[in-house]
Amino acid sequence: MEFHKVSDYHPPEFASSLAFAPRKRVKLATLPTPLHKWNLPGVPDGFQLYIKRDDLTGNFLSGNKIRKLEFLLADALDKGCGSVITCGRFQSNHCRTTAVAAKELGLDCHLLLRSKTMHTHCIVQTVSVKGTKELTTNPGNLLPSIFCGSQLYFVPVDSDYELDIREREEKLAKSIEHSTGKPAYRVPMGGTDSTGTFGYIEAWNELMSQDGFDKIDDIFVATGSGGALLGLCIGNYLTGQKIKLHGVSVSFDKDYYHNHANVILRELNVTEKRSEDLVDIIDEHLGGGYRKSTLDDYYFLQEVASSTGIFCDPVYTGKALKGMLAEMKTNPSRFQGKNVMFIDTGGTLGMYDGSLQTCLDGTFTKLAHTWEDPSDDPQPIN
Repeated sequence: MEFHKVSDYHPPEFASSLAFAPRKRVKLATLPTPLHKWNLPGVPDGFQLYIKRDDLTGNFLSGNKIRKLEFLLADALDKGCGSVITCGRFQSNHCRTTAVAAKELGLDCHLLLRSKTMHTHCIVQTVSVKGTKELTTNPGNLLPSIFCGSQLYFVPVDSDYELDIREREEKLAKSIEHSTGKPAYRVPMGGTDSTGTFGYIEAWNELMSQDGFDKIDDIFVATGSGGALLGLCIGNYLTGQKIKLHGVSVSFDKDYYHNHANVILRELNVTEKRSEDLVDIIDEHLGGGYRKSTLDDYYFLQEVASSTGIFCDPVYTGKALKGMLAEMKTNPSRFQGKNVMFIDTGGTLGMYDGSLQTCLDGTFTKLAHTWEDPSDDPQPIN
């Protein structure tokens, strides 16, 4: 399948009974992503850890969101849309990926971003942003979105999707269609709906063909909107694999996840099982809440990178990984077996938002050396 070519989609045989399967798919991700052993310090004796590298699905498209967008944006093109609308937090991985993927496909992109800083202009074009310190100094995920020419709409950080953002999206969609003559496609928050779920149903199909997957007893993944985890759950159930799935929540409690997942399961005609039957949601490691980390959390991420060369962001993968290790040490009975796979869902661009600066400053003083005169001996390495 050629890149950017919209093709007819036929789900895997195990998923053929699902309702509302997407009609189209467009190739955007670099697949398959690697699956290999991970020698991570701190893993208790007896456990064998593997990692699925979905942080390697592409460059600016890196992470789990692009798997969902292969179906969502194909649907947008199939329906003749000229633009897409979606929403997320100020440093949303999902919004960044949507912005880049949309532009690759020739679609305009409109992003509703929850932000603590409200701006004098509700519409911000490319780099013409005034009075936005957090944007100009620490762009993080916003940099690709801005360079792709996305329209940014800043809304209050505490905006509720159902009560506040949905109405804005509807008004914006009407305005876009009136001014351009083409409909705007509304991509759900996090790309999570019945269409986007097929991204990780296909990921499960990919996993079944990879070396080492037959050894896996348990799978851990960070859970935000829950679409990636739900796709894995459906694949696990329909193929009878009986692997135990664990979702480490980074934003919502388990009731929120299960309620949302059960709606999608019914839409897909999975009526004999509920989300509660398919997955173990772990919401004990939220810490201070979404996007809230401690200095110890940052040093943990640095230790992971310095010992294994794999970067985990503090919002999603870092929080999930730290939670998984805590469960291994304090609650091993939660695991079905000893061969555990962690899915790295990406998000590394979010590390460039300035939040890691304190940790970086402390580490820099230990690692950086001045060597002006080549005749001098190098400083001792501690």
